[in-house]
Amino acid sequence: MWLFGVGQGPFCVDDLGGVGYSRLPLSAPMTPRQERHSLSRAALRTLARATPAALLLVSAIATGATGAMGTACGGKSTGGGVHSPERQSESEYDLAVDTYHKQDYRQALDHVLKAIELNDENAKANKFAAELYVLFCDKGEDLTVPDCHIDLAEKYARQAVKADDHFIDAKNTLASVFILEKKYKDAIEIYSAIVKDPTYETMYLAWGNLGWAQVQAGQLDEGIRSLKNASTEPRFCVGFYRLGVAYEKKGDNQAALSSYTQALGNENCQKLQDGFSGRARVELSLGKAQEARADLEKCKEIAAESKTGKACSKELARIVAVGPTSAAQ
Repeated sequence: MWLFGVGQGPFCVDDLGGVGYSRLPLSAPMTPRQERHSLSRAALRTLARATPAALLLVSAIATGATGAMGTACGGKSTGGGVHSPERQSESEYDLAVDTYHKQDYRQALDHVLKAIELNDENAKANKFAAELYVLFCDKGEDLTVPDCHIDLAEKYARQAVKADDHFIDAKNTLASVFILEKKYKDAIEIYSAIVKDPTYETMYLAWGNLGWAQVQAGQLDEGIRSLKNASTEPRFCVGFYRLGVAYEKKGDNQAALSSYTQALGNENCQKLQDGFSGRARVELSLGKAQEARADLEKCKEIAAESKTGKACSKELARIVAVGPTSAAQ
């Protein structure tokens, strides 16, 4: 929790943002060559550089469909000749994937909407359209920007699920949109069903998303239990980050510090900006001003112009102005 280029480590990607710290809302569609790779390996590569909002759709098309895997992997099989609307829809979808890989996101959206126009039961295309609309909401970070149409993201995610009720990743996408819309009850309902499905390839992601929805809904104890289930994958640094947020909300700063440190202890997760910001907060509350200053400097270094980066810069300036002893009080 929504990816093309593979980064340097098993959980590193640098997909939508090009270089540096990517705020990713969706898992990238896969090229035919990438589709031949293991589904679980594809999902593992999506996690290290994204914000919490970005990671909501992390198991989307990257764990999705190859044509040979049938409806459970991303849409109903298409019939008819080469010029049938269904086949043309698949061709438009492939063009959308290709242009997305070239970082031409508006052209990708044009192609995927054409795919849906040709066949409104193309589940993969509907799901991808939903994720692209999230992308235009500042990659899930700001629903108020002029290009954001989160209502359309929900519309197409719903259509994807309606087209193929067995397409679990489409359900994940829909639930992720619900979280962005603060419809936590609806998100929890979907994720609760997903974690009971033994066929789901990347269960730790489902538990991580369920736990995050519960935490955002104020169900802290339930969220902590779910996020602990997500931590069965030790490289899932965002799961540990979310667990830190949950403990921080609960007022257990020592446990929060431990979880944030676990998140940042993975060498492939050194671009998790919100992790450094969160750890700095609890370090200040625990009187560890020098450690907090180091984390804030790292946070600023990752992306000074991001929302989190600006907040870290502001807090760092305050610490410098008042001194570490006063800052920790």
